[in-house]
Amino acid sequence: MTLETSKNLGGIGAILLFIGALPWIAPYGWILALVGLILALIGFKGLADYYKEAGIFNNALYAVISAIVGGVAVVAIIFIGLVGFFSNLGINLSDWTNAAAFSSIDWTAIGFDVIADFLVYIAVAVIVAFVFLLIAAVLLRKSLGLLSSKTGVGLFGTTGLIILIGAVLTIILIGVILIWIALLLMAVAFFSIKPQATQPAPA
Repeated sequence: MTLETSKNLGGIGAILLFIGALPWIAPYGWILALVGLILALIGFKGLADYYKEAGIFNNALYAVISAIVGGVAVVAIIFIGLVGFFSNLGINLSDWTNAAAFSSIDWTAIGFDVIADFLVYIAVAVIVAFVFLLIAAVLLRKSLGLLSSKTGVGLFGTTGLIILIGAVLTIILIGVILIWIALLLMAVAFFSIKPQATQPAPA
């Protein structure tokens, strides 16, 4: 794969990730984001091969895997919490599709201990999501840092730093916005790669 192809795939992938996060294109945004993620990873792989630096792709891949594992773990924790919550209300998992079972619940009579138990699961899910997001951000920053040094495009390093700061600040809305903006900056960085900036070392 040529440098031109790799940088274009990476740039297009980052743009699709950026667009996929826009709320007004839901519910199809996840499709664009998934396609963008795949294209971006292919771009990272091509650049890793071109510059003979495996860490460019490996760190990006591990970041994606960390994010996926974290997402699955969060969904599992919340699901377990919901099962326990409704079980305490006398509703089994098999009754979840029965609307009548939910309509018979006296929501005003729910004890504080039942709500507290469910909130514990929510808190654990939030902590797990934060930890895995932070791990993914650190790994992605490493990948972008290597790209910055190999390509001479400093915007890669800036993007990695913004993503890391955004991950730390995800507890508030500005963190999510920073990560979203960083995706656009990453696209600009990909398209800014010049073939003559850094040539791979001869074998």
